Amino acid sequence: MADDHPAILLGVKHEFATDRAVRVDGLARDSTELIPLLDRTDFDVLVCDYAMPGGEYGDGLPLLSLIRQRYPNVRVVALTMMENPAILRALMTEVRCIVSKSDLMTHLSLAVHAAFAQRQYLAPAVETILRTPPAHQQRQHGRAPLTHRELEVVRLFVSGMTVNEIASQLNRSKKTISTQKNTAMRKLNIDRDADLVHYGIETGLISSAMRPGQTSPMDKPAGDF
Repeated sequence: MADDHPAILLGVKHEFATDRAVRVDGLARDSTELIPLLDRTDFDVLVCDYAMPGGEYGDGLPLLSLIRQRYPNVRVVALTMMENPAILRALMTEVRCIVSKSDLMTHLSLAVHAAFAQRQYLAPAVETILRTPPAHQQRQHGRAPLTHRELEVVRLFVSGMTVNEIASQLNRSKKTISTQKNTAMRKLNIDRDADLVHYGIETGLISSAMRPGQTSPMDKPAGDF
């Protein structure tokens, strides 16, 4: 399992300790730790946090795409706090099992078993978000929908990364990243970076775990599961 929140790693490990069909063989806090772990260990299922900024191999869709191509036999369960339906629809192009950190822990267990059986599993909170019609969130504010690449650039920018850092992580030129960011801001009728951050919070591009005073069921101490 890979997640940049130690409490979640320990909580998930504790939860699966009672499941005789599952053995947790490795924990990683970012993609820098995850990829070598996948290189040296044969895993059936990987539970991977969607947003783990700062790792050598990135996070989000680029990391999940790399894992799918490099380790085709590993089934992936995506764990996320993302609340943006466009991001989740893009995520479904890379993985078949998605669980929100706002879902109960039992849904993560169900997703792991579904992934091992090569079945799809979308936890209840994820299904609720996906019921939002495509681009509804943008259009209800008079905004044009963003492409998947524009969304990914905006997500990384509002999470605190610079244009140079985003370019390095996504293996694109600084000019390309700047263009995609500026195009996104133009579509959204946004002129200031501060307003772009507000948009990220408003539409769920920044996970609710990053908002002050909010927690998720999976952030509770292990004894509370």
